[in-house]
Amino acid sequence: MLFLYCVLVTCCAGLLVAGVVEQRRHDANLADIPTRVLVNGIRGKSSITRLCAGALRGSGLVTVAKTTGTAARFIHPDATEEPVYRKFGIANVVEQIGIVRRAAAYRPDVLVMECMAVMPALQEINQSKLIRSTIGVLCNVREDHLAEMGPTLDDVARSLCRSLPEGGVCVTAEKERFPILQEEAAARNCELVYADPETVTDEELRGFSWFTFKENVAIALAVAELLGIDRETALKGMYEAPPDPGVLSVERYRTPDGKRLRFANVFAANDPESTLMNIRQLLELGAVHRPLHVVINCRPDRVERNGQMGALIPELDPETVFLIGHPTRSAADAIPAHWTGNVVDLGGDRRDPDRLTADLLAHLGPDSSLVAVGNIHGQGELFLERLTALAPEHPDDTDGTDGTEDTEDTDAPHVPSDAPTASGAHHNSPHGESR
Repeated sequence: MLFLYCVLVTCCAGLLVAGVVEQRRHDANLADIPTRVLVNGIRGKSSITRLCAGALRGSGLVTVAKTTGTAARFIHPDATEEPVYRKFGIANVVEQIGIVRRAAAYRPDVLVMECMAVMPALQEINQSKLIRSTIGVLCNVREDHLAEMGPTLDDVARSLCRSLPEGGVCVTAEKERFPILQEEAAARNCELVYADPETVTDEELRGFSWFTFKENVAIALAVAELLGIDRETALKGMYEAPPDPGVLSVERYRTPDGKRLRFANVFAANDPESTLMNIRQLLELGAVHRPLHVVINCRPDRVERNGQMGALIPELDPETVFLIGHPTRSAADAIPAHWTGNVVDLGGDRRDPDRLTADLLAHLGPDSSLVAVGNIHGQGELFLERLTALAPEHPDDTDGTDGTEDTEDTDAPHVPSDAPTASGAHHNSPHGESR
C-alpha cells in the first residue's frame, strides 16, 4: 500500500513539474509576440480575424492568424494557410498552446486569434492563460449558445466580456448592449472602443470580391488604427486577404430539367438575427431574387434553433419553405399561422438525399432563388453535396451578383453618444500583460 502511495505522489509531482515547465515555455512564446489580438463574439469572428490579419499584413507587419469557425485554419505571414490538425477531430482550447508555439517561431509582430471557447470559464482561461491578448475584439452579442452563456442576451454579453484584456483595449461594434460591455470593461481597466459601421462607405465595401458586413470592416479598421496603420493601407490589405471557407456566397446552377437556380448557403449564420441580416443583404444586392425559397435543416439536438428559423419565415416571406432533417415539426409549428405561403415537409432522419434533392428541385420554378438556413450538419451536408453535383451556370454578364453593387443593411446603429470612437483610441498597441 505504501508503494502505491509513493507511486501516486511521484506521478502527481511529475505532472506538476511538467505543467510548470509547459506554462513557462508558453509564457516565453507569448513574450516573443508583442501584440496579440483575440477575436470574440457570436457572429463573424472568422471573417474579422481574416480582415484584421489582412489589414496588418498589408502594412508590412509580420502577422500570424488562426481561425476556428467553418474550417479551422493556421494562416502564415505570407497569407498561405493550412488546416489545423485535431486528434479525433475534436476541438479543444488546449490546442491554442501549440498554435502560439508555431506562431512564435516566425517572430511575428502580431498574432490574431479567433476565440474558440464557448463556456464562460473557458473563455476566461483562454484569455488569462493561453492568449493574454493586448487587443480584444468583441464583435457582437447575438442569440446563440444560450444554454452555455445565457439565458438572456445580457448574460451572453457578460459572458463574452470574460475574454476582455485587463489593462488593454477592446474594439466592438455592439451597440444595444454597449453599456454592459462598458461596465465590464471598466471593471477590468480595459478601454472600450466603438467601431461605427456607418463610417465604412459603400465604395469601400465594393472593393471586396466576397460578401462581408460593414461592422466587420469597421472593427478591422479600428484594430489597424490602434496599431498606427492608415485606412487606405488597411483596406488594401483586407481586399487581398483570402476569405473564410464559410463566407457568405451565392452559387448558380442548372437543374437536370433546365431550370435556373441561385443558391445561397446561409447555414453559417445560424442565429435568427444573423440569418435575417444575411438574407436581406443578398436580396438588396440582387445576389438572390424573388421568387425566393427557403430550406430549413432541422436537427434533434437543435430543436430550439429549428423553431427560431421557423419563426423567421414571415419576415423573409418566401414562396415556399422546405423542411429537411429531423424533427421537422419543431420548425413547422413555429411558423406563424398568419403566413400564407407553402410548407413542404421533406424531412425524416433516414430520407434518401438523392430523392430529397430531386423532390425539392421539382417544386421550383424556371428561375428561382433558394437559401439554406439552420444548421449544416446532418441532412444539410448531404443536400449541399447533391447540389454541388449540378451543372454550374455561367452568367453572360455581371448584374451585381458578385457583391459589388450596393451595400447591405447591417442593422448596426450609430455610435452611442458616450462611446469613444476608433479615432479617439491610442495609436500604439498596449503591451502590458494581463493580470
